[in-house]
Amino acid sequence: MMTTLLTASELVAAYSTGEISPVEATEAALRAIEERDGEVNAYCLVDREVALEGAKASETRWREGNPIGWLDGVPTSIKDMFLTQGWPTLRGSTCIDPNQPWDVDSPVTARLRENGLVLLGKTTTPELAWKGVTDSKLTGVTRNPWDTSLTAGGSSGGSAAAVAAGMGELSVGTDGGGSVRIPAAFCGIVGLKPTHGRIPLYPASPFGALSHAGPMARSVDDIALMLDVLALPDHRDPAAMPPPISAYREAVRRDVRGLIAAYSPTLGFAQVDPEVAQIVRSAVNALGDAGLRIEESDPGFSDPKDAFDVLWSTGAAQWLNTFPAGSAEKVDPGLRRVWEQGTTFSAADYLDASAERAALGILMGEFHTRFDVLITPTVGIPPFEAGHEVPPGSGLSSWPEWTPFTYPFNMTQQPAISVPAGLTADGRPVGLQIVGPRHSDDLVLAVAKLVEEIRPIRVSRLASGG
Repeated sequence: MMTTLLTASELVAAYSTGEISPVEATEAALRAIEERDGEVNAYCLVDREVALEGAKASETRWREGNPIGWLDGVPTSIKDMFLTQGWPTLRGSTCIDPNQPWDVDSPVTARLRENGLVLLGKTTTPELAWKGVTDSKLTGVTRNPWDTSLTAGGSSGGSAAAVAAGMGELSVGTDGGGSVRIPAAFCGIVGLKPTHGRIPLYPASPFGALSHAGPMARSVDDIALMLDVLALPDHRDPAAMPPPISAYREAVRRDVRGLIAAYSPTLGFAQVDPEVAQIVRSAVNALGDAGLRIEESDPGFSDPKDAFDVLWSTGAAQWLNTFPAGSAEKVDPGLRRVWEQGTTFSAADYLDASAERAALGILMGEFHTRFDVLITPTVGIPPFEAGHEVPPGSGLSSWPEWTPFTYPFNMTQQPAISVPAGLTADGRPVGLQIVGPRHSDDLVLAVAKLVEEIRPIRVSRLASGG
């Protein structure tokens, strides 16, 4: 059996019967990295020794009938934004000194270790995760496993590419404006931005209320299992939510037929590629045929990009102002522009943007008194040429201009998930986004599970190198 074709759930089931061992699965993932990462560039660090040590410990636990978690022994990667004891966390930047103590685990890393997941290494990110594609001076360009001439999206592009290419079953990314959902859509996998605070963060992100961590996987069941692990509290995040009342691995199977879903093809203001629009509409129609009550309705807000830009650029400026002298000449030129933009805003500008963010959250709260979930495209365009912040020839100037479906829901802090909706005629993945009211992560997962059942799109040919 080719283990890199399996989801994490399938892999754990094989562990329980002894058909596959965690060591075999980890060795297969490491082989896939050796064979594929040269062209994809998803990893910035791979630690074979640590991975096999963890796999051997997991194999012993399974053999003795004492696994320590629902995902014990599953090969997993971590975006290079999360502190990881023993490994540098360079965040895609040449300005961070790798030769310093790395003796702290972030909450995400700590939960993965405590639950027995096998850590393969760290995945690429643009510098400080600042944009919706993945390239940096430090690690180069990360490419899409479906077609390596295309971008994997970002900023969690390394995580998405690793999962899609079979280089580990699971990963964890960050999402401050779409950075889990964008690459999930572009790479044909599943990516969840949960309710803000559902997954604890440490250190506190300079992007504040926009910043989320999120699981990335090949199936919705895997996302639910990961959320059960990652949602455990951590005292270092004062904004973290209490433990969930029930298990997401059970809630994902909730029957959602009869619930009311608003379908908004454009949010009332976004431009969408015609082929993407057709694929998403077809998936929505299939959801209606499966028993979800679909009503076409826009939420009723205008593009909040200006307010998002204030919140995003001031956060970047605050962070970069702590960097060593001379860093302005070393950082990504696009990030430097964001840094400079952030220094032009006043405290009043920031408070006004924060007030707009709060008002948008209230509006969406009212919207969800009428609709259980909102369905949109995840990204309005298919993956484009790698190495560019915006599609070449588009006339666009910055990444938020082509991601209008994602950043509004960072501002509102709602759970939002991207699931595969289909492929374009030339084989590029398209994602469908499901947004729920705050604290409805279980509902969002259950609707996503229904999408997966009626539109099964697996990346097995990628994992096998086909």
